[in-house]
Amino acid sequence: MAIRKTTKGPGANYRPTKSGAGMTSKGVRAYRAANPGSKLKTAVTGKVKKGSKAAGRRKSYCARSAGQLRNSSAKTKNDPNSRIRQARRRWKC
Repeated sequence: MAIRKTTKGPGANYRPTKSGAGMTSKGVRAYRAANPGSKLKTAVTGKVKKGSKAAGRRKSYCARSAGQLRNSSAKTKNDPNSRIRQARRRWKC
């Protein structure tokens, strides 16, 4: 079962672009409830110790999202407010 992809109102599972894109913690909980066994987690946004699991997750996400950014349209690549750029900024890539 898919969760609602809404960014507004009380049932918001995703952040609006202006606040960094990506899923909210409530959205992650809803996804995990709908998909038992899922290991989905929220973004690594704080300061992390070098070599920690969180640092590894951030490094992995940044590498994946760099590929998404590279394969996106010229309009998206050059727009500082595109969802992918905002999400990368939130993850501190």
